[in-house]
Amino acid sequence: MKARVTVTLKSGILDPQGKAIEGALKSLGVDGVASVRQGKVFDIELSGSDKAKAEAALKDAADKLLANTVIENYRVEVLS
Repeated sequence: MKARVTVTLKSGILDPQGKAIEGALKSLGVDGVASVRQGKVFDIELSGSDKAKAEAALKDAADKLLANTVIENYRVEVLS
């Protein structure tokens, strides 16, 4: 089974890396960029076929390791 955990900064948290990317895109001539927020994506393969159990395990992993829940949000998607 495959899953994806997407971690992003909470709104209101300063994102200096996103600002740097925004500036770089503008200097490369990419038009229409209003703002950039960066994040992390974890593609994870799991054994088993119980989607509910997999989702619960990944939420636990995100809470404990993958995300800093003080400043970050995360989203778990079980893909197959």
